[in-house]
Amino acid sequence: MGANLAAANFKLDIDADGIALVTWDRTGRSMNVIDASTIEELSTLVETIAGDAAIKGAVVTSGKETFSAGADLTMLQALMRAYDDKMQREGETVAVTFLFEESRKLSQLYRRIETCGKPFVAAINGTALGGGLELCLACHHRVAADNGKTRLGLPEVKVGLFPGAGGTQRVARMMPPADALQFLLKGDPVGLDRAKALKLVDAVVPAADLIRTAKDWAKANPAAKAPWDTDGFRLPGGPVYSKAGMMTFPAANALYRRETYDNYPAARAIMQVVYEGLQLPMDRALAVEQRYFASVLRSPQAAAMTRSLFVSMQALNKGARRPANVLPSKLKRIGVIGAGFMGAGIASVSSQAGLEVVLIDRDRASADKGKATVEKSLTAQVERGRMVAERRDAALARIEATADYAALKGVDLIVEAVFEDRKVKAEATAKAQAVMPDIVFGSNTSTLPITSLADTAKDATRFIGIHFFSPVERMMLVEIILGKKTGDVALSTALDFVRAIGKTPIVVNDTRGFYANRCVLNYIQEGHLMLLEGIPSAMIENVARMAGMPVGPLSLCDEVAIDLCLKIAKATEADLGPQAVDQGQKKLLEDMVEARGRLGRKNGKGFYDYPQGAPKRLWPGLAALQPKTLSREQIEAIDVQEMKARFLVVQALEAARTFEEGVITDVREADVGSILGFGFAPYSGGTLSYIDMMGSKRFVELCLRLEKYGPRFAPSKLLLDMAAKNESFYGRFAPGKTAA
Repeated sequence: MGANLAAANFKLDIDADGIALVTWDRTGRSMNVIDASTIEELSTLVETIAGDAAIKGAVVTSGKETFSAGADLTMLQALMRAYDDKMQREGETVAVTFLFEESRKLSQLYRRIETCGKPFVAAINGTALGGGLELCLACHHRVAADNGKTRLGLPEVKVGLFPGAGGTQRVARMMPPADALQFLLKGDPVGLDRAKALKLVDAVVPAADLIRTAKDWAKANPAAKAPWDTDGFRLPGGPVYSKAGMMTFPAANALYRRETYDNYPAARAIMQVVYEGLQLPMDRALAVEQRYFASVLRSPQAAAMTRSLFVSMQALNKGARRPANVLPSKLKRIGVIGAGFMGAGIASVSSQAGLEVVLIDRDRASADKGKATVEKSLTAQVERGRMVAERRDAALARIEATADYAALKGVDLIVEAVFEDRKVKAEATAKAQAVMPDIVFGSNTSTLPITSLADTAKDATRFIGIHFFSPVERMMLVEIILGKKTGDVALSTALDFVRAIGKTPIVVNDTRGFYANRCVLNYIQEGHLMLLEGIPSAMIENVARMAGMPVGPLSLCDEVAIDLCLKIAKATEADLGPQAVDQGQKKLLEDMVEARGRLGRKNGKGFYDYPQGAPKRLWPGLAALQPKTLSREQIEAIDVQEMKARFLVVQALEAARTFEEGVITDVREADVGSILGFGFAPYSGGTLSYIDMMGSKRFVELCLRLEKYGPRFAPSKLLLDMAAKNESFYGRFAPGKTAA
């Protein structure tokens, strides 16, 4: 190999001083990702650098705007398919050995970089995540270009994995274990200031000086070694079995269990590999890390989370449901009608994404108040250091607050977010379409059917539901709802809009409650029904979190608003009859709202009290509303596992019904939507993955056992059929197929 090499992933240039510049620039991809070809090419380059006496050291950088997004996790899916095949053909011993050896290749490559005898410097020119950051950590020195957008992180735990290419061991040797565990378990990327404080990077320099600075260090340190490979190395936090160590690990274990309830094998593995690895030399520690990594790869939780939160979510974000026959929309300016809490949120995320926004309300004062809400929210981000003031000011400048519908002239899309009332929505639609009659019109509604709302539109084919979740800024899911006449142009425009603002869309067909609300209202109802059974409110809330939900059903009801839950119950009863709602639940809501004025968080009084300047606490008066009082012995006899199952099964059952009814038509959207929309136990991979993980036969058996609590647990015809044939959702309805 000569002085210069170009390949699919890397370019190699060697300067007159013998310093190799390895530029990672993956052909045909907007970002550098790690796959089998990356590992193979980089291995060849490392051996070339290590074996050529003329090469004195190497600098690794990126030819993209960012350094690397990490591993392409479809590579791991392919590895697991090969593992399953070997399990069937050659048995467990051969399959497990194969998985261990294959999954450690990247870790071995990074260790080779670290011990090859030549100095390696990472010149980090932008965001480095996952395996990309692990590559940087394996280099002897890390220099980053000064860039406020750069983020460094190991987010693997968010998709059911953990850093398996040496990340846990290097991070835990660079910083005290408490900091390392927080960095690894939270998985949140950090900016350069924090990265430097944590010693993830050694220097931050102007972008123009990045490569020169990196090369200078390589030339000045020809015998560079990693600190842990030098004699006398001491762990930053001291030995595990020291006073400091004993103050860290027991407390960390308690925090881990409080936050995860031991539902996440990858998070548990992080605790174990850091604790065990810090007691071993580096090579043995890496072997321990790899054994745990191979074990986690085999867990159903990792498979489900990786599929839903990486593969499926990427596909949806890239337009998996977008009609191919419609050209991309060129959205520059949108209209948002309604400057209340939801409308202001939609305006905020749109303006931050670079779109100009016309924010309309019934009068100028109301519109200005909506813009002021945006300003307050963005200013809070500036004060927390999450946004620079210039970006806030630019976003605000893109919002025009007005009461004049004529300002909508020339917008590319209108999103209506007025009060949940047919008459009010019809009036807003008419006023907007008087100005822009042919515009794609989206209604942000959570309760009203889109097909009926479209009756007031000039062209029902251009009318669509765009359902945001509250709070808009934080919630990543948007439900796109198709009315019976909604056309491809409206669907494409809505999906283009959601992509432009960085949210994840799912496409659902029109029905009462759509998809997410149908499932999550069942979760809230289950909490109410448990309360009526006499189960203590604190037990209800705690067991729901043990099951994997982010908040308990009573807390969630407060957030949604108890009076809204009552309104939905009454509307359902009016439309479908008294048998369509649980009368006990309805009475509980009436007692809370009408008799006691407890509306939820919005008025500081709900199932919880919200004292000023203090944490919320369960309202002591709840016990008086329970028609049954259980004895201590009865409470102790409650089956907690069965309670956990009730919370999850009642939601998964509703998801399966919506799939059978054709409300949701893609298994990926059911799973991704359930996690992003209402926080359904992420470790399960989502509602339908939860059923698949258990197996349809076992799930149906569980439903039949739970029917003693009511007919809401009766398995549907589709589930009975799947159980009889021992089928799974992802087997019978592969992504892209429908229930039809």
